[in-house]
Amino acid sequence: MRSRIGQTIHVYSKEHQSLYWFTIVLFTMGIIFGAVIVNSLPLAQRQELFGFLQFFFSSIGEKGIPEPNMHFQQSFGYYAKTVGIMWVLGLSIIGLPMILLLLFLKGVVIGFTVGFLVNQLQWQGVTFALMGVLPQNLLVVPALMIVGVSGISFSLRLIRTRLLSKRDVIMPHFMGYSLLVLAMLAVLTIAAMFETFVSPKLMQIVLNQ
Repeated sequence: MRSRIGQTIHVYSKEHQSLYWFTIVLFTMGIIFGAVIVNSLPLAQRQELFGFLQFFFSSIGEKGIPEPNMHFQQSFGYYAKTVGIMWVLGLSIIGLPMILLLLFLKGVVIGFTVGFLVNQLQWQGVTFALMGVLPQNLLVVPALMIVGVSGISFSLRLIRTRLLSKRDVIMPHFMGYSLLVLAMLAVLTIAAMFETFVSPKLMQIVLNQ
C-alpha cells in the first residue's frame, strides 16, 4: 500500500514538475513585486499603515486576538473561498490564467507584508515576519500551489480533449482533482488554526520581551 502511494506521488510529481517550477517562479516574482511596492509607497501612506500596525501590535500585546473563534471562522472562510474559486477555475478552459493570477497575487501580499514589516521595524520586523507570517504560510503556500497546479493541469487536459479532440476519460481525473483539493482544504484548516491560536501567542512573546 505504501509503495503504491509513494509510486503515485512520484509519478504525479514527475508529470507536473514543469508546472510546479513555473508556479514557484511566478510566486517568487509576486513576492519581489510586493516588496518593491513597499518602497514606492508615498511617505504619508507608509505612516498611515504604520499607525494601523502599531495599533494592531498594542492590541495583540495586551489581549491577544479578540474573539479568536470568529477570527478562525474568517480565516478558514477566506482559505475555503480561495480554494473553491481555484477549483472552479480549474474546471474551465478560460480559468487557467486566473489561477496563475491568484498565485501571483498571493506572492504580492506576502512580499508586501514582510517588506513593510522589515522596512518599518528593521530587525524586529524580521522577527515579527518569522513569528506572525512565516509559520502558517509554510502550510498555506504549498497547499495553494498544489491546488493551483492541479487546476492548471485539469484545465490543460480539458483543452486537449475538447479543443484538440484527443480521447481521454475526464471523470477519473475530475475525481482525483477534487479529492486533492479537499485534502489541501484540510491542510488550510490547520493553517487557519495555527494563524488564530499559535501565531498571536508567538507575537505576544516577541512584543512583551
